[in-house]
Amino acid sequence: MSHDQTTEKLIRMANQIATFFLSQPEAVRVDGVANHINKFWEARMRRQFFDHVDKGGEGLLPLVMEAAQNIKRPVAA
Repeated sequence: MSHDQTTEKLIRMANQIATFFLSQPEAVRVDGVANHINKFWEARMRRQFFDHVDKGGEGLLPLVMEAAQNIKRPVAA
């Protein structure tokens, strides 16, 4: 997979998680997205996610960008 395809897949996955949590009470949305990504995404995926977030996060839903503050940033490879 090229970097672009990988990034697009991560954007799609993160947005799907956020879309699910948008149906939940507002008080649990941000932590719900962050906890899900922290629990199920390996460090490599989170590293690529933060590479994209650090470049502005184009295509990510606002809820994902807000949750990024609570997602564990892996150390550089």
